[in-house]
Amino acid sequence: MRTTTWQDTRGSLPEGLGQAIRGTAGDIAALLRGARDTAVPVPGSEWTVGEAAAHLALANELMADLAAGRERPYGDGTPQSLAGANERSLADFTERRAEPLATMITEQAEAFLDAMARPAAAGSAEGADTAGEAGMPTTPLGPMGRDVLASYLLTHMLGHGYDLARALGRPHMIDRARVGLCMPFMRAVMPRVADAGATAGLTARYTIRLRGGETFGVSLADGTVRVTAGPPDGSDCTILIEPTAFLLIALGRRDPWRAIGRGQIVAWGRRPWLAPRFPTLFKAP
Repeated sequence: MRTTTWQDTRGSLPEGLGQAIRGTAGDIAALLRGARDTAVPVPGSEWTVGEAAAHLALANELMADLAAGRERPYGDGTPQSLAGANERSLADFTERRAEPLATMITEQAEAFLDAMARPAAAGSAEGADTAGEAGMPTTPLGPMGRDVLASYLLTHMLGHGYDLARALGRPHMIDRARVGLCMPFMRAVMPRVADAGATAGLTARYTIRLRGGETFGVSLADGTVRVTAGPPDGSDCTILIEPTAFLLIALGRRDPWRAIGRGQIVAWGRRPWLAPRFPTLFKAP
């Protein structure tokens, strides 16, 4: 397999994203290679370290195939369907050893970057025949542009990398810069993972500010969710949040009240009481 250098991918991805994907895959591989036992349970999960690593290896392979233009159906985007697809894939793929999984995670990350370095139409023989809307790859969470797909891969690796770090008692690899590179995916997917029951009947305009990072708007009305660059007009509630806390809460890895207690979240505006409700409006896939 040819190894793509960072210079190879720089022209096809936003600055820093390819490097973050490669670095995160390497960090996860290092965690696994330092593990004495992959049967250790992952806190808050039904998976062991070996099962979580196997899922990551398979997911990276899936993303590499999507980037190359290959069709890979995987659930319908609902948490239930994705959980079922995960269960079936882990039943079929039985590798749980640290070294083979570490190698597969990094190799498939490189395969993804190789595919992203090529023009979209040249990713594979299937090309546009298997692409989603307007030639976009069809992911487990719907059609996405290639930049958002790359942000999706990074977000997915960071979430499970965090789980592995906790299970193995090692530092995690999430930082402000990597969270910033996750934001194209996070913004794109928010309307798709909104909880219909929680958003029904709610009219609200939120301004979300990542401390030291970007600001975006989330508006809710008539059961729909709209995400915009910058604050919405007539914002009801502004939430200032530490970037790592934002990502972990969004991925269901941290309790919002714990983050509030640590001073990682501050809210104000004409309806500040809407702030605690915000995380409940979405379901992590």
